[in-house]
Amino acid sequence: MSEKNFEFINIQRIEPEVKPLEIRKVKFDEIYEKQSLREAKEQSSRCLDCGNPYCEWKCPLHNYIPNWLKLVEEGEIEQAADLCHETNAFPEICGRICPQEKLCEGACTLNTGYEAVTIGQVEKFISDTALERGWKPKKITNNKLDIHVSIIGAGPAGLACAETLIRRGANCTVYDRYKEIGGLLTYGIPEFKLEKKVIKRRRKILEELGVKFVMEFDVDAKNLHKIESKSDAIFLGLGVYESIKSNIEGDEKDGVVEALPYLIKNTEYLMDIDDPLKMDFSDQKVVVLGGGDTAMDCVRTALRQKATSVTCVYRRDKENMPGSIKEVNHAMEEGVKFIFNAQPKRLVGNGSIKQLEIIKTKLGNIDSTGRRKPILIDGSEELLDIDKLVIAFGYSSSPQPFMEKEKINLEEDGLVSLTNQKYKYQTSNPKYFAGGDMVIGSSLAVHAIAHGRDAAKEILGYISDKTGK
Repeated sequence: MSEKNFEFINIQRIEPEVKPLEIRKVKFDEIYEKQSLREAKEQSSRCLDCGNPYCEWKCPLHNYIPNWLKLVEEGEIEQAADLCHETNAFPEICGRICPQEKLCEGACTLNTGYEAVTIGQVEKFISDTALERGWKPKKITNNKLDIHVSIIGAGPAGLACAETLIRRGANCTVYDRYKEIGGLLTYGIPEFKLEKKVIKRRRKILEELGVKFVMEFDVDAKNLHKIESKSDAIFLGLGVYESIKSNIEGDEKDGVVEALPYLIKNTEYLMDIDDPLKMDFSDQKVVVLGGGDTAMDCVRTALRQKATSVTCVYRRDKENMPGSIKEVNHAMEEGVKFIFNAQPKRLVGNGSIKQLEIIKTKLGNIDSTGRRKPILIDGSEELLDIDKLVIAFGYSSSPQPFMEKEKINLEEDGLVSLTNQKYKYQTSNPKYFAGGDMVIGSSLAVHAIAHGRDAAKEILGYISDKTGK
């Protein structure tokens, strides 16, 4: 093994500086300071360049991680950006929001005795730095294909599909009901994790490549017929937006809100789309139910809105939380109170909520989710004073009315069925393909990006086989 492969002994894992707490708690800017070239090169040099890179296999996109770490170590940032974009349409986004500790970094060989390479931060550095220097992703071919693909939904799956198609010579148009592209990347993830200027920059790149966007456009059975008539294929990337209900006694009272509308309203306000702020939690006692990333987004948003107190109630312990532990730790640092092993029971109040009754739990055997099942402890009830309750239990499928008319089959849970089709990601209507959360359920953005990229390649194969184009 060369001397280079022992750099991890001399160089420790170092994350970029985090902004001071007094600033973080009142601003919606991203919390990490920018990594310097020297820091990126040093952190990249820690990579062992394993013969069997587990980090690549754990990544849903199978990024060429050791290869672009080596390029960064050598100072070849533009080449590293080229390599990043061979597998990932949006490296600067994944570098910011992926739970790397559960994916690439979690699989890093250095976790045995040493800390993992800061893969996510270097990935973010590569794309941000290259774009700031004027680098742009190139088309894979200069041949213009006489085909047109329509994409419904400008979230991560739809955008990745469009990026892959346009770089391979196809024409594509993306339709979405919102004013800005990104879907939940824009409206569901707060600025302190992903600043919206990052997505706006990516929109400009896509438009320069030739992607057309039709925004503030609600697709229905009537206008879908027009879209279909001018499309060789259609990709559906509509995501899942239906909040899972709480079924807590009293949840119909004033003061109970769902996580996604709350996050959307705050984002629209910060983007000057919604004025004034319609969900302002300043001077309120806020409780958020849930343990995933959406719950962490809500508690940290309420904190920045100057809530009197912010508490997260979760029915299991910290180790069993489904979201990123990094986000949980940030919330704790910023002042969010956590009540673990507690389940909501009922809301108390005449018209508006005044208190939340919770009951303590203990963990039993492992259930179907792979986590230990919470068991209620009789007689352990407790009342919490509360002004606002945010339900952050995740999202379920919400099939569009046009799907039945277009003979797009669904699974029992309402997700789009892709079984027994000739092409991967093809629905029961051969002209329609689908990917992302509307196929697999609420999941990580990186999975949706992988679906969009792979579906684009399947779409090209389908059109070629059908038309010879």
